[in-house]
Amino acid sequence: MSAAHEQQHPYHLVDPSPWPLIGAISAGILAVGLVLLMHDITPWLVAVGFAMVLVTMYGWWAQVVNEATFQGHHTPIVQIGLRYGMILFIASEVMFFAAFFWAYFDASLFPKEATGFMWPPEGVVTFEAFDLPFLNTLILLLSGCTVTWAHHALQEGDRRGLLAGLGITVILGVFFTALQAFEYSHAAFSFTDGIYPSTFYMATGFHGFHVIIGTIFLAVCWVRAVKGHFTPDHHFGFEAAAWYWHFVDVVWLFLFACVYWWGG
Repeated sequence: MSAAHEQQHPYHLVDPSPWPLIGAISAGILAVGLVLLMHDITPWLVAVGFAMVLVTMYGWWAQVVNEATFQGHHTPIVQIGLRYGMILFIASEVMFFAAFFWAYFDASLFPKEATGFMWPPEGVVTFEAFDLPFLNTLILLLSGCTVTWAHHALQEGDRRGLLAGLGITVILGVFFTALQAFEYSHAAFSFTDGIYPSTFYMATGFHGFHVIIGTIFLAVCWVRAVKGHFTPDHHFGFEAAAWYWHFVDVVWLFLFACVYWWGG
């Protein structure tokens, strides 16, 4: 590229990409597939839509990684915008969980006739808070420590510490998901058994989904760390994953305190 056409500003003007269009089509197919599945018409469109979404995620993020790591487009100015974007995304997730907590507290603080004017409703056998839920709390708190260890190791140029901290965090995330699945399999109530089971499964289930997403996020960061994509002064991808994981930790603390302990 000639000097006359070199970029003279620190901003990133994104090149035309097919992935937004492909992503919109994929999401549309997945949504239609889910509707057809829920009406017992056909399950195959869900699989097609889900596969297309996965391909979109891989292709789009691979393009972003290439722009950041190899093309040098993520300048300090661009990274500020990315940080604002991640903060707003987490804020939207906070509102998402606020809706579930709102439903839970409306039903628990003001019991109605449908719940027998008591909480938990009569006949609902809740989980013992200081059994598996407490163990899962310790696992997530420990994972918050290990991801912070990995972050500090990265800032200090300690590659071994980065990989160890990230690897342990991913393993702890898998353990948490496995224990929650085990807990669900031994629940004394199902999703359709009333307001308590429905709010319980919506809040804890969506949190579990976020743990799975965060675990994948961190696992991808581990692979990128192995490939040497992160440096002490250029690692926003890892920072975003760490922020997301800490958000998941905090939400679980509220779930444990309010749903398992206080509400049980």
